[in-house]
Amino acid sequence: MEEKILQAVTLDFILTGLLCGALLGFVLQRGRLCMNSAFRDIIFMKDFIMFRAFLLALGVMIVGANYLNDIGIIELKPQSFYPLANIIGGYLFGIGMVIAGGCGSGVTYRIGEGSIGAVSAFLGFFLGAGLTIEGVLSPLYRALRSVKLEIAGKANATLWEPFGDTMTIKWAVIAIVTVGILLFILKAKPFSFGKQKGFYWSITGALVGLIGIFTFWASQNWGGGFARGMNFTTPTAELFYTIFNNNAKSMFFPMVQMGPVTVTWAEFFVIGTPIGALISAKILKEFSWKWPPTKEALTVFAGGVLMGFSGITGGGCNIGQGLTGVCTLSIGSISALIAMILGNWTMVYFKFIRPMNDME
Repeated sequence: MEEKILQAVTLDFILTGLLCGALLGFVLQRGRLCMNSAFRDIIFMKDFIMFRAFLLALGVMIVGANYLNDIGIIELKPQSFYPLANIIGGYLFGIGMVIAGGCGSGVTYRIGEGSIGAVSAFLGFFLGAGLTIEGVLSPLYRALRSVKLEIAGKANATLWEPFGDTMTIKWAVIAIVTVGILLFILKAKPFSFGKQKGFYWSITGALVGLIGIFTFWASQNWGGGFARGMNFTTPTAELFYTIFNNNAKSMFFPMVQMGPVTVTWAEFFVIGTPIGALISAKILKEFSWKWPPTKEALTVFAGGVLMGFSGITGGGCNIGQGLTGVCTLSIGSISALIAMILGNWTMVYFKFIRPMNDME
């Protein structure tokens, strides 16, 4: 696919990307939402609160984004199903999250809190993503992405299409999924708001979902005509190539010329996320520079590299696949998310649960 380069960058192109990223960073910091913790706490602490926040965001995005798509406001583009890449990449991303101490969005927003460990993990994420597109990791990436599977005659099949490609079937499947999410969420009293420093979990989940819908709309209207939505892995790789090659090297998403370099809208989204988190942390008086031990900094860096490689390979991170991809009900995205959770649980077992059992 040829690179699509638009005209010169505009102010609204930059500002809307920064705004969407800042909104997400503000809410993630205020609600302490990280998908690594959300998945980890299920088996480590038997705590489903953050996972419910994640599911609430997903439910809001499924209904809202598909509704806007069907009335022509945005155009959703479900990802194709690459079984090896989605499953292996997703599984390795789940492992990488635990090693890095945070998911793609988690390490990014924690930079805004002053965490040097998060900076180290993000630098690994940055390097791993960049080297996967055209660097030393690209042969493995291309090998895993060489297998594409069609379901119901489509490479980018969605969850409803094996049963038929009609609006009735689509919304019946959406109803089943969202009602299931709703019933699970209601078990945790989402409306019992108490006094607390940050956002209650249900407020956090609902706001992330609404920001996800807004980001679809903003990226289509001001980001070059593609409803890209929230994502971190591919934009991080694009940022890598903008810095080191003067060219974002995006083969799928619109690029614009900004002086001597080409950039994408989502690069500004990534840059905006720690800015929003910084604003929230300053308001809550939670900003402080936190320096990890050298060994920990190197460990989280390695986890970040693994996340960068596996996120690109699997088609996205916990946000790009787990929310933005899954809300389209893409079978490929759903497969990647399930694999992420299983990878996370595997590493949690070996890093936390098994050592605790051995001590008993």
